Amino acid sequence: MQRSDFYRPDHEQCQALLNGVEAAGRRVLDIYQRDFEVETKADQSPLTEADMASHHALVALLEELTPQIPILSEESGEIPFETRQGWKRYWLLDPLDGTKEFIKKNGEFTLNVALIEEGVPVFGIVHAPVLGISWWGQEGVGAWKVQDGQAAPINVRGLPNPEQAAWKVVGSRSHGSAEFEAFCAQLPRHERVSMGSSLKLCLVAEGAADLYPRLAPTSEWDTAAAQAVVMAAGGEVFNAHTLEPLRCNQQDSLLNPFFIACGQRSPQWEEALSYALNAVPTS
Repeated sequence: MQRSDFYRPDHEQCQALLNGVEAAGRRVLDIYQRDFEVETKADQSPLTEADMASHHALVALLEELTPQIPILSEESGEIPFETRQGWKRYWLLDPLDGTKEFIKKNGEFTLNVALIEEGVPVFGIVHAPVLGISWWGQEGVGAWKVQDGQAAPINVRGLPNPEQAAWKVVGSRSHGSAEFEAFCAQLPRHERVSMGSSLKLCLVAEGAADLYPRLAPTSEWDTAAAQAVVMAAGGEVFNAHTLEPLRCNQQDSLLNPFFIACGQRSPQWEEALSYALNAVPTS
C-alpha cells in the first residue's frame, strides 16, 4: 500500500541518487583494482579503505540531496535505539556489502542505499561496480535493472511447476548453514545458485531465482536496499519464523532474524522452511 506522506524521490532525484551511487562505485572499483590493506573491526569482520571511501561518498550525496533525513550507515558511529526509534524515515546504508567477496576479488559485492519509512524499505538502490549493473526500486512505482545506461523494468516470476522446471534457490557463497541444507533437502526438484552480497536478493527481484532463504545471521543494512527492490518488483521478504514481512528498526539490535525472499508463496517451501527451522538444534 502506498503511503501518502513520505518522501518520494522524483525522476530527477532518482537519477541523481543513481548517478551518485555509481560514482561511489567507481571510487570503490579504483581501490579494488589495486593493492589495499584489510583491517579487522571489533566484531571481527573485515574493513578496507573501500568501505570508508564509499561511506563518505554516499553520506555526502544524501546530505546534499536530503539534508532533513537522518542517515544510518554500517560504517557510521553507533546510534542508540532511543534516538533512532523516533525516526519516521531514514537512510540505511551498507557502503560495501560483501567485503569478503571484495577481498577475494570475485566481483560479487555491492553498494546498498535504502530509504526506510516506518520500518519498511520503500526505496532502494543496489549497485555492483564490477558488473556495471544497478538495481533500484520504489514502493508503488516499480523496479528496474540498469546496465550500460539502459534501464529495463524487472519483476519476480511465479514458481514453476517443479515437475516441469526446477526451482532456482540462491544461497550465500561465504555463509552456509545447516538450516539451509535442511531446507533444500525438503524441496521438490531445484537448482542451487551460489552468490555473494545482496546480489542474491536481486536475482529474485529480476526473476532469475525463485527463493533466497537466508538462514544465517545478517544485519539490516545488508538487506534493506535489495528488499526494497524485491518488493517493488512484486516479491516479498519474510521473517522466516513468523512469515511476517521483514522490518527494520524495531529493536535495539540491528541484526535481522532469519528470512526468506520469494517471488511467490507456496505451501511446499513454507513446509520445508518450518522443517528446517525445527530440525536443526540451536546452539
